[in-house]
Amino acid sequence: MTHNENHVVHVETCRWQGVEELVYKDRDGKPTFKDVTRRTLFGEESGDGMEVRYFEVSAGGHTTLEKHEHTHLVIPAKGRGSCLVDDQVMPLGMHDLLYVPSWAWHQFRADDNEVFGFFCMVKVERDRPTLPTPEELETLKSNPEVAAFIRC
Repeated sequence: MTHNENHVVHVETCRWQGVEELVYKDRDGKPTFKDVTRRTLFGEESGDGMEVRYFEVSAGGHTTLEKHEHTHLVIPAKGRGSCLVDDQVMPLGMHDLLYVPSWAWHQFRADDNEVFGFFCMVKVERDRPTLPTPEELETLKSNPEVAAFIRC
């Protein structure tokens, strides 16, 4: 990053000077998400062991359905969307606050006609996400609300 490690200048709505936009992630050539980008605003250089990222999900897009040991602190900053946490689907709007606990299944989705952006704080050193097995996916889908929500 080319910005000062203590100060990141906001240049337009949810865009920061010197912060590169990256594709969310890819798993062995098999995408598990749709239309998601990420930006790391603060990371290892902050020295406090925390990373602040900004994710943007295009209208109709979604993040990966996953779980892991590390927790997430999430603050929506643009548009509207929804999130699955464990077995609950929750609507999210700007400035809501969301805690994703350790080992909770989670997935974020943008509304069909609106971009959804959110800040996410995690530990710099964290474990890798786990995707659901076919059996776990069937268990998740036993809840009709969750089955209607998730995308894989």
